[in-house]
Amino acid sequence: MSNGRVKVTVGVCGGIAAYKSVELVRLLLDAGYDPHVVMTAAAAEFVRPLTFAAISGHKVITSLWGEEAGTGSAEGDESGEHSSVEHIQAAQSTRLLVVAPATANMLAKFAHGLADDFLSTMYLATTAPVIVAPAMNVNMWENPAVQANVATLRARGVKVIEPGSGYLACGMVGGGRLAEPTEIVAAIVETLAESTEGAVEQGRDFTGETVLVTAGGTREAIDPVRFIGNRSSGRMGYAVAVAARRRGAKVVLISAPTGLPCPAGVEMEHVVTVEDMRAAVMARLNETTVVVMAAAVSDYRAKSVADQKMKREGAQAVSLELAGTVDILREVVGRRRDGTLVVGFAAETENAVANGRAKLERKGVDAVVVNDVSKDGIGFDSEQNAGSFLTKDGAVEFPVMSKTEMAERILDEVLKLRVGAAH
Repeated sequence: MSNGRVKVTVGVCGGIAAYKSVELVRLLLDAGYDPHVVMTAAAAEFVRPLTFAAISGHKVITSLWGEEAGTGSAEGDESGEHSSVEHIQAAQSTRLLVVAPATANMLAKFAHGLADDFLSTMYLATTAPVIVAPAMNVNMWENPAVQANVATLRARGVKVIEPGSGYLACGMVGGGRLAEPTEIVAAIVETLAESTEGAVEQGRDFTGETVLVTAGGTREAIDPVRFIGNRSSGRMGYAVAVAARRRGAKVVLISAPTGLPCPAGVEMEHVVTVEDMRAAVMARLNETTVVVMAAAVSDYRAKSVADQKMKREGAQAVSLELAGTVDILREVVGRRRDGTLVVGFAAETENAVANGRAKLERKGVDAVVVNDVSKDGIGFDSEQNAGSFLTKDGAVEFPVMSKTEMAERILDEVLKLRVGAAH
């Protein structure tokens, strides 16, 4: 915990789905956690320990008997010597244990109290919340013995992330497929938010706040099959929603179409058009203390929408008459309650800071997050971002970082605005 991040232990069992655990560790890092990895001997046959060590920056534990893998020394062992009771230290220092993939064998060990390797021993020794994400052949998953073990673990407070259905490595189709890493991370965030110990560790500095976040790109119909809209993956807005929830806020996420799963613990409303988004925002505005308008809201709509699909006739040009859409951000500023902070976003392709500051003054918001989307590797469809947090008193520069980290930085600046307003 010397790095100030919450320690999450990722247990990896032997199965083809072990490769997904690499992505899980990376997502945990992006979300601001400190992942440590424990692997069974069978897991090391599918993914080498060095892979996890390189990503996490920590030694990967693979044995009870002093076998070292990856980089670094045992947690709390500055001499670099392997402690004979490291499983006890690891069990006490972690804030959550997640096992993904969890095999039928490991589920049986957990359910029956067997402890013959590091992971099963650590499970018995920890008092931290435990999450298991099973993955196996569909017939194995449906076997009464496996289901009985899962039921036993649930009854003991273990959170089970049900496997999905689909094509399995064995060639069969059905249940048993490991849940997606994003779903597992969402469960981790939610579990830690519910945990008193996890909540204290993470810092609940948004407790008492109700944060409304907009995300995604709105769409305006041209005809029944075509639309115009703004580019947006939704990742930045979703990252802000997840971060605010983790920091103790009640979060309302109003999302235009994206391909992202609903974050755990967040109240979510799906919208499509600008008018849909406006109605949803205004319906929740009176209960809101912080508004973060991260959505890419279309400035235009087709003045008239065709009842039927418009047929193409060769290379003939088609003119489309556009009308302006409602200005949600300006309306939010005009109708907000006293004390409600409003943060806008500005995606620019030139003179980003100047254009962002002009938007700050024109809209009357408390802050604008502006980024230059013409730069490679940040902005649209990227997991990274960079930009400036502009207020009337100055600017804070955000260098290139993950959108998860940038969300935390944005919320840090919002808290400074809150403190400033109080004085």
